[in-house]
Parts: sequence; C-alpha cells; structure tokens
Amino acid sequence: MGMQFLRGNSQTPRGHAIFIARNSSDPRVVYATYCIVPPIPMSLAKYLPPMFAAQIPTDELQDASSVAGMPIPPMLEEGFSMEQLETLAERRDDDLCDLGSVNSRDDVARMQLATMSSQEYAQLYSTYISTPERTSGPARTEISKPQPMNDQDAEDLFTQTMPDRQKLVELGKLVGMARYALDGRDSNLLQDTKRRMERITNHLADKYRGTEIVAAATDASTPTARLAELYMSRAYKLLDEEYADIPDIERAIREIKGQP
Repeated sequence: MGMQFLRGNSQTPRGHAIFIARNSSDPRVVYATYCIVPPIPMSLAKYLPPMFAAQIPTDELQDASSVAGMPIPPMLEEGFSMEQLETLAERRDDDLCDLGSVNSRDDVARMQLATMSSQEYAQLYSTYISTPERTSGPARTEISKPQPMNDQDAEDLFTQTMPDRQKLVELGKLVGMARYALDGRDSNLLQDTKRRMERITNHLADKYRGTEIVAAATDASTPTARLAELYMSRAYKLLDEEYADIPDIERAIREIKGQP
C-alpha cells in the first residue's frame, strides 16, 4: 500500500507530517515518526565535519537546491496509540500519513520505510510549492479548526502523551542542561529549563519524586548534582521494577541530605 493521507491532502502537503505504520502481525500496534521538509533548501556539507560528510553520498551533500524530507526519529518507533497521534496531528495542524504495515522485528525495514516515505513526501511538497497558486481547483480538505494553541500548550499536550520512559529520558537531558546553566551562571536558561522540567514532572506519578529531581537539579550547591543523579537512577529503577536496587539508592540520598 502506498502513502495515504488520513489528514491533509497529497496535492497540498503542509511540509510536516506524522507518519504511521502498523505492525504486520498485530495491526493494533502502531509505529510512528515525524517527517519535516525544511522550507529553505540546504547543503549538509556546510554543517558537517569532513569525517561525517564522507558518510553521505556526494550528490546529496552538494545539491543545495534539492528539497528533502527528514524523518525524526530516523526509524518508525512504537510508543503512541492511534488516538494520540490523531490528536497530535489535529492540534499541531500536521499531515497524518498511513504508510501501510511493517515487520516489527525488522529494524532495517522500519528505517527504510521511514526514509523512502520521507523522500516521497518531499517530492509531493516540492511539486506543490513549485506550482503557481491557482484560484480554482482542488482545495485542501479542512476539518473544523481547533482553537489557537501557543507553544507551551502544544508542548504540554505532547508531553502528556509521552510514555513514562520517554518522559524520564527528556527529564534527564534537562537535568544536564540545568547543571550547565548553573555552571555558566545563566539565570535565564536555568529558569527556562526549570519550567520545562516542571512541565514533565507534572505528568509523572508522585512515586518518581519529580519535585525532588527538579529541586536538586536547579540547586547551585555541589552535593545536589550527585543528588539529582541519584533521584533519576531511582526513578529508572522504579520504572524497570528493579526494586532490590532502590534501598541502596535511598541510603545514598539520605547521606547526602544528612538524614539518618
């Protein structure tokens, strides 16, 4: 089955789309990636060190006028339900494209499907933007438009639909960013990072101690850097149900906090 637009129109693609594919063994399982076509064509060679540029075909690096689609992540990944993806596409005004089915055990096939579909989508987009605007002809199918969302609302909605593991991964990245901001005495970056961390922890169960993670990560005192690491390690142990390792982590946390 070729690419089918579940939302949007193949004649007038938006340039950004959520791709979905179903597990060939269990159609209830959905894989997804996000495809974006940069509005400004670019040559990757300008931004890559020589050792990395050598891994990409020369024609792709040199043709700065070409329009290419990029799947992010580069492989179709599991983690969202069809209902969640439909909601995201609606709220973000993305195209939603069904790529058919794929073998769940074949990572290469999931990567190739994401890449080839991105190329196909980019070609549709290139054809659309190179066609003079017409006053008649097929128009984009519009479903009733949602109320305008600001960037924070969109990010909050996206965070809410994340699996707990992905939330913890993103939270871990922000812990590192907070420590970087503290080291550089960048108060603006620190406050922005703290708000983003709180947006994630608001959607985490209390057992992960999100409030303590944020407090430790944004505290300038030296011991709290280690404390934030311990809280993150404890959260992952809970997620993976490795309960036997948690008492030692709790003991280390109490020692840093000076508790018996």
